[in-house]
Amino acid sequence: MVEKTESEGNPDILDHYDRKILAILSREGRLPVTELAHRVGLSKTPCRLRLRRLQERGVILGFRAVIDPAKLRLEHVAFVEVRLSDTSERALSAFNAAVRELPEVEQCHMIAGAFDYLLKVRTTDIKAYRTVLGEKISALPHVASTSTHVSMEAVKDMAG
Repeated sequence: MVEKTESEGNPDILDHYDRKILAILSREGRLPVTELAHRVGLSKTPCRLRLRRLQERGVILGFRAVIDPAKLRLEHVAFVEVRLSDTSERALSAFNAAVRELPEVEQCHMIAGAFDYLLKVRTTDIKAYRTVLGEKISALPHVASTSTHVSMEAVKDMAG
C-alpha cells in the first residue's frame, strides 16, 4: 500500500514539497518539470501530479510573462487615492467593472480607511498620466475626488 502525504489526504494542506514547488515557480515560472522535480527532490511524475493538483485547487492561478515596463516606455508610476460619492454595493460594482477596463490601471485595491480605492497607474510620463487622470479615472462611476502620489523609485516589486 502506498502511503499518502498530508497534502494528498487533505486538499487544504500544503506539505513541504508543495511549498517548495510554489517558492521555485514564483521566481521561475517557465522552469521545465524535470528541473523543478530535481530541485524539489521528487521524480518527474509525482512532481507533475502535484503541479496539476495545485492548479486544479486554484493555488496556482496561472502563468504569465513579466514584461519590463521600461522597454514599453511605461516608467511613470502613480498611486491614486479614490474617494467615491456613493459606496452602496451597486456603486461599488459599477466602479469595479469600469476600472477593470482601463489598461493604464495596473492594480486596484478597495481600501478600509480614509479613502475607498487605491489605484496603481502606469503611463509613459506625467503628461500622459494627467490625461488618464482627467479623462478616464475622474470619469469612472461615482468618483468624488482623487489624490495622486507619484512613485520616484520601486524599491521592491514582486513582478520583476
